[in-house]
Amino acid sequence: MENIVTTEISELIEKGLKESYTYKEYRQLVSDLLEKDKSTGHEQTEALTNYSMLNDRRMKRLDKTIKIDESITRVFESATLDVTWVVLTEGWCGDAAQSLPVINKLAALNSGIDFKIISRDDHDELMNNFLTNGGKAIPKLLVYDNKTKEVLSSWGPRPSLATKMVNDYKKEHGSLDPEFKQDLQVWYNKDKGVNIAKDLVDLL
Repeated sequence: MENIVTTEISELIEKGLKESYTYKEYRQLVSDLLEKDKSTGHEQTEALTNYSMLNDRRMKRLDKTIKIDESITRVFESATLDVTWVVLTEGWCGDAAQSLPVINKLAALNSGIDFKIISRDDHDELMNNFLTNGGKAIPKLLVYDNKTKEVLSSWGPRPSLATKMVNDYKKEHGSLDPEFKQDLQVWYNKDKGVNIAKDLVDLL
């Protein structure tokens, strides 16, 4: 995508950053809300809380097991950057639970990347500027230049191979059913964050 630099979007991002979380803070927020049988976001249902609980366990596991390939590590460590990776998401989102641990490990490789998480529901106006096929799909990663205040690129809600899987399935079946969603989680587990890491190299 082309660089996006408008005063409105810059102001919305700056406002969001004032209410943002580090990855560690976000993980704690999700955990704290689960103790109250709640999820992040404005809508509260038993189903969303259950998704959040599943995702909390998933992120704990991925935080421990995700390994970044040495070739990608070298690229990240050698890049000269001054950006904020702004991710719009919510705790109940399954794709986010697979992606955030990888994003966190990649951001930690370069001091020029500041990784911040923003609630989608609390920042609807910002989300509306970065829709996917007209929808507020998450997670959505914005690469925000700290000096020029422009969005250099964006990524999400899924890695490129998973996006193709989704699009192909929708083309054939019209919508995503529980069986496909299970297959998608199996794909994530087998891929181990490799596709996400390769996608994000292209954002540097």
